[in-house]
Amino acid sequence: MLYPLKFEPIYKERVWGGTRLREHLGRECPDGCPVGESWELSGLEGDLSVVSNGFLAGNDISELIEVYMGELVGDRIYNRFGTEFPILVKLIDAREVLSIQVHPDDALAARRHNAYGKNEMWYVLDAEKDARLWLGFRKRVSEGEYRTHLEAGTLDELLKVEAPKKGDAYFVPAGTIHSIGKGILLAEIQQTSDITYRVFDWNRKDEAGNARELHTELAVDALDFQGAEGLKITHAGERNRAVELRRCPHFAVDLVEVDGTVEREYVALDSFVVYLCLEGEIVVECEGGAESMVGTETVLLPAEFETARLQGKGKLLEIYMPR
Repeated sequence: MLYPLKFEPIYKERVWGGTRLREHLGRECPDGCPVGESWELSGLEGDLSVVSNGFLAGNDISELIEVYMGELVGDRIYNRFGTEFPILVKLIDAREVLSIQVHPDDALAARRHNAYGKNEMWYVLDAEKDARLWLGFRKRVSEGEYRTHLEAGTLDELLKVEAPKKGDAYFVPAGTIHSIGKGILLAEIQQTSDITYRVFDWNRKDEAGNARELHTELAVDALDFQGAEGLKITHAGERNRAVELRRCPHFAVDLVEVDGTVEREYVALDSFVVYLCLEGEIVVECEGGAESMVGTETVLLPAEFETARLQGKGKLLEIYMPR
């Protein structure tokens, strides 16, 4: 029988990354380099998450799906995605501002890269007082207006600015121009894709004095030039209940505030469930065993389990594939 699975984080050095994954979250990140991302659960080829607990330790997520198929991910998901895990869960530490960028949708990504597009959602774990997010155009713009501002280095003037705080959440559909500002620590839930079109990098240079590659022409076909509306997710947590944050064809995310015991039922779901602990300490129990989550640990609950009990005190994101 399967059991609640934990995985080894995959740490990514980024020019804009920092040290808060180690200093703020207590992670054992590599020293001496700016770590911008921790891939908590990944099915992306070349970056497959490896189990860290129980008798399956050392096996990667693709190997597990090959053996356990629908018992692990759900029959409908296995029939659609095969051995590819369809969701990528990250933690992002932005010590410096990220590039202004856009991700293609499924149709464009399939045509250009034989890959999936990238719809994503952010949950802010921490943000400095003056932190900013740029998320979508303030109003509809023409391609010509966009190009004029891009060439002048004033693209940010066209973008909608958000002042994030801890607990805020945002949906970032494919095609939405965006950037994460410095001083932000967040969780990102996305499709299994690593396709990013970088359109402006704030005139940043690397240690050798070189600018990073831009993808100006690739980005034009991917961009949604409409004004951004409704991307900030309004929510209020409820004690010992799951509150839906976002549901789209690519993933569903609920916020669960645990204070004591919460019973969760997944009889009709036919999907794996990923728990990403946001704070506190929570134990997940099911027929296959129990596993604790402390801080920002992640646990994968196999689809074969129809119920689970969450015990302790803290908050978590509950992530799955919606019907």
